[in-house]
Amino acid sequence: MKKILSAVLLCAGMMSQTWAEEADTGLHTLQKTWAEINYLMPEDEREAAFTQLMSQAEQMVQAHPEKTEYRVWLGIIQSSTAGAKGGLGALSFAKAAKASFEQALEQNPNALQGSAYTSLGVLYHKVPGWPIGFGSDKKAQKLLQESLKLNPQGIDGNYFYAEFLYDDKQYAEAQKYITMAQQAAPRADRPLADEGRHKEIDALMEKINKALKK
Repeated sequence: MKKILSAVLLCAGMMSQTWAEEADTGLHTLQKTWAEINYLMPEDEREAAFTQLMSQAEQMVQAHPEKTEYRVWLGIIQSSTAGAKGGLGALSFAKAAKASFEQALEQNPNALQGSAYTSLGVLYHKVPGWPIGFGSDKKAQKLLQESLKLNPQGIDGNYFYAEFLYDDKQYAEAQKYITMAQQAAPRADRPLADEGRHKEIDALMEKINKALKK
């Protein structure tokens, strides 16, 4: 009996390890492909590419609904598809992204160091308010601040909060957070995403510095 139990536990351990490796590979594929589309592809080709990547993410979520990380990245891709599409036609993708982030936060708010808070906050900031959309700067700020509680030195959380503050004309505060984004530790597994984000950081830093000099 002990031998059978040991064999079962060993098999379970091997299955867990295999699943962990598959999950890491699947997540890395989504992240890498997203960065390639977002930072390397011409703007007029991004919508179709994001739509295709969104289908892959949906399949991953359906196959492994317990993996919050997949759900977060589905939301990010849905949101990126909305951005690539633009106009009122983007609202359905934005609403789908909102649902994905809300489900992720309900399932595990700490997943990916609170990335769902960051991404949902950005969505609330970017989407028009009522009666067109669900946008709300009040909710956006609260969510972005929550993300920074979980990952205070993170590149994305600090960048997007700096962008929010800049749009709100809080330039001194924005400078503080964009500097933190600039100084964030590099992510060894996401070099292209870091390179692209740092270009955005530099552009926002320049806009903030110009605003402070006026």
